Amino acid sequence: MKAMILAAGPGTRLRPLTENISKCMVVIEGKPILEHNIDWLVRNQVTDIMINLNYLPETITRYFGDGSKWGARLTYSLEDEVLGTAGGVKKVSWFFDGPFIVWYGDNLSRCRLDALRKFHITKQGLVTMAVSYRPDVSQSGIVELDSNDRITRFVEKPAAGEVFSNWVNAGIYVLEPRVLDLIPADGKPDFGRDVFPALLKNGEQLYGYRMSEAEGLKWIDTSADLERVRQAGLRTFGS
Repeated sequence: MKAMILAAGPGTRLRPLTENISKCMVVIEGKPILEHNIDWLVRNQVTDIMINLNYLPETITRYFGDGSKWGARLTYSLEDEVLGTAGGVKKVSWFFDGPFIVWYGDNLSRCRLDALRKFHITKQGLVTMAVSYRPDVSQSGIVELDSNDRITRFVEKPAAGEVFSNWVNAGIYVLEPRVLDLIPADGKPDFGRDVFPALLKNGEQLYGYRMSEAEGLKWIDTSADLERVRQAGLRTFGS
């Protein structure tokens, strides 16, 4: 299974740390965030990886090259302007030849990709979204799941009166190739804001894989988030 890591964002909320490097190149425990994610994908037998770039792309390409040092085969997609999470994936539709993983490259997780893939195959849906339990969901996309883990509702960054769940989009998906045809060709479509709500409205089958606490999700949106993750350390992930 191939994967795409989304790494084009500028990380404005992490400035001044991101004035000279891409957000996903911020270092945690001696490695850039992106390196932790590539390591995890390779450890889970995902070695063909596409990475989209826009902000300071050379800080990534100089460091990783072709990926062989990490046991990966890296391909880069340079975006003249950020195309949105879904738009960036659609741009490289040619890269995918079967179900594939999308991983938001500026967060950290130990999602069990073997279990995620097995879940996706079992459910036979169009999309499987890894979801994580989060007490404060104001900056996340929240999902409502039925008893079969099918997603019945999705709201991106809900207002206080819109909160109906603490299960949030973890930014890790398994997508069937048909999704690529359903992403708008114009604009800057975003999975959470545009694509997933449209798919649900059209009756498509989307499922939520509930990550365990050990798999976890460490979001790094702000300097406070980064400090919290650095203080806690990655040892708080399960093995």
